[in-house]
Amino acid sequence: MDNAVLYDHYLGNASEYDWVYSGYPKIKNESLWLTMPNGTTGSLYSLNHYIWYGKVSAKIKSSRTQGVVTGFILMSDDFDEIDLEWVGYNLSSAQTNFYFQGVENYTNEVNAAVSTGNTFSEWHTYTIDWKPDVLEWLIDGTVMRTLTKNSTYNATSGIYQYPQTPSRLEMSIWPGGSEAEGAGTIEWAGGLIDWDSTDIQEYGYFYAQYKDITVECYPAPSDAIVKGDKSYVYTSDSGLSDTIEVSGNSTVLYNLEDTGLNMTAGTKVSDSATASASASGASSTSSGDSSKKESAASGYGERVMEGSVIAAVGAVVALSVF
Repeated sequence: MDNAVLYDHYLGNASEYDWVYSGYPKIKNESLWLTMPNGTTGSLYSLNHYIWYGKVSAKIKSSRTQGVVTGFILMSDDFDEIDLEWVGYNLSSAQTNFYFQGVENYTNEVNAAVSTGNTFSEWHTYTIDWKPDVLEWLIDGTVMRTLTKNSTYNATSGIYQYPQTPSRLEMSIWPGGSEAEGAGTIEWAGGLIDWDSTDIQEYGYFYAQYKDITVECYPAPSDAIVKGDKSYVYTSDSGLSDTIEVSGNSTVLYNLEDTGLNMTAGTKVSDSATASASASGASSTSSGDSSKKESAASGYGERVMEGSVIAAVGAVVALSVF
């Protein structure tokens, strides 16, 4: 976690920090633990570099208990989404799903069973292999589901409703069974969370474990608009792949008042302050506890980093190329 920064300390310099986080991640037993203490909204750990087609993989032990959800997903700023998720009441399989521009179509969800053991107590390798024309979900090297772009064609709109915009890898644990969620989400997650269950009593938190995380980026599509090598830019609000430009635009903000649409909105800080901010990172206008703590009280071999949780980490429109 030495190359990670709390979300509200990140100003868009992906060469400084590879990861941004919120919540309560830990390094424990040589793996990344995403934790959800009693009554919180969990943890989110996101790659700062964007992927425009590629393969992401990790060894994962999911969380358990009804209502507790583990995630390993690709998410774009236009809400294209490719999911591997685990609901804690079902430890025999992972859920695969995809969304186009945030349109909720739950019929796209397909379960993929693990071949041995369960998802909580045993490590399994999960992979998303995303190409311009085909998408595959794999468990332990075996293809569990295949989606072709052609199969997503919508004759009414004339559009392929296929994830096609630059995305970030996001890993998470979150309370799908929170009373704050809608009835449909609670039902999907298996019911309301028991905040007095075994993991809370033993550890003080629910947790999911990740290790051996790999990211392989594929070349940009052959018809891509290439004008640089620093960032991705949406040139249209259609959110389609043929409107994405590989740009030379900077992604680094001066301060938290700036946005990807107006990167000099706030008063320019001094050179020394800029250097200080860049060294600690940040690109979200959301408020929150920006503390960074290391706690020996959490147990031997643990390193804790804490901060407020937000539902999604903000990103500038000019997107860092990985």
